[in-house]
Amino acid sequence: MFSTAPAKTDDSRRLRNTVLIAIGSVVIVATYLYLVIGQPAEVAQSSTSQASLIAIAGYVIGAILLAAGSIHRLPTATIAMIPVAIALNIVVGQLVAILGLPVYIDSIGTVLVAALAGPAAGVVTGILTNVIWGLTLSPIALPFAVVQVIIGVLAGYAARYGMFRRFYLAPIAGAVTGIVAAVVSAPISAFIFGGATGGGTGAIVGAFQAMGQTLLGATTLQGLLSDPLDKAITFTIVVLILAALPSRFRQRFPFVRQYRVFGKAPVSATSRSASADESRS
Repeated sequence: MFSTAPAKTDDSRRLRNTVLIAIGSVVIVATYLYLVIGQPAEVAQSSTSQASLIAIAGYVIGAILLAAGSIHRLPTATIAMIPVAIALNIVVGQLVAILGLPVYIDSIGTVLVAALAGPAAGVVTGILTNVIWGLTLSPIALPFAVVQVIIGVLAGYAARYGMFRRFYLAPIAGAVTGIVAAVVSAPISAFIFGGATGGGTGAIVGAFQAMGQTLLGATTLQGLLSDPLDKAITFTIVVLILAALPSRFRQRFPFVRQYRVFGKAPVSATSRSASADESRS
């Protein structure tokens, strides 16, 4: 008789990982609802206020649970790439904010990791970006960690379904991601920051309010105007980066190979030789 112990072990491991990911997702959603419903204005002033610490704890715990549930699928290359992606998000995002542009461009690293390693890796990258950013440079970034979650998830699934195989598909996926991100971020902008989140977006909110929109309506319309453009630009930048990467490097990621993110993997010289030998024999 064949032993069923290995199969049971695999099933229990899959169940454990699924439970960890589910709990992590619930914690992140609960943190978002706490910020939106509780509307703690002190988050905007200090990253060490009680509300900020609750948000940090919620997002970090959620990220840890997601990472624990998916770490078995993340190769060393992904783990090494996440800190670089976080730095890229913060540096570019901070520069764009200083310039006062009506976009953000603060999720290039999140989308890049998600495209190469999947949604879970993108989510971990995004959450840690905004937590570190909020603690070091801009407390405003902290409540918007949930938006990075949306970006990481949708970018990962966009990659899974081939949206990075063609240059023209990436900005479409980015625009759709931007619409969802706008709807999720609008209550945070309105209820916590009063529509004033810095950069060039505050002027757009003010313009919509001058037209008679409520604060939530103004932040929603601003998001629907800025976010699709922002994410379309971000996804386009990422698809250009991915196209410039060597195929051998991209194929190192299990997610890329499993879902053929960039289409059928090129056949190596060794594989071609082996195939030729088989056909002759």
